[in-house]
Amino acid sequence: QVQLVESGGGLVQPGGSLRLSCAASGRIYSMNVMGWYRQAPGKERDVVATMTSGGSTIYVDSVKGRFTISRDNAKNAVYLQMNSLKPEDTAVYYCNYRRGGTGYWGQGTQVTVSS
Repeated sequence: QVQLVESGGGLVQPGGSLRLSCAASGRIYSMNVMGWYRQAPGKERDVVATMTSGGSTIYVDSVKGRFTISRDNAKNAVYLQMNSLKPEDTAVYYCNYRRGGTGYWGQGTQVTVSS
């Protein structure tokens, strides 16, 4: 089992920044993929960014150039630096840990972008 705890969400004005953090604990394998997904009201949960333990990244087109994912493998942590936030970024953001066909989710953290 793997437990994921997110932090860092909140209310921010358009153009502002937030940094999300996620700490993983439990049965962590060195080779894995960690990332961030989001779910807006009435929509499906979609990928935002992922990063392998080797450092390869994937971003959804809508956040490229604005969001940066990073990891600290020694701490089993993943981060999401979000800059130039837009109202359409409003969603619950979920941390994900995946190894092979098994994935785990955090409880989610709300990000609201509004003036």
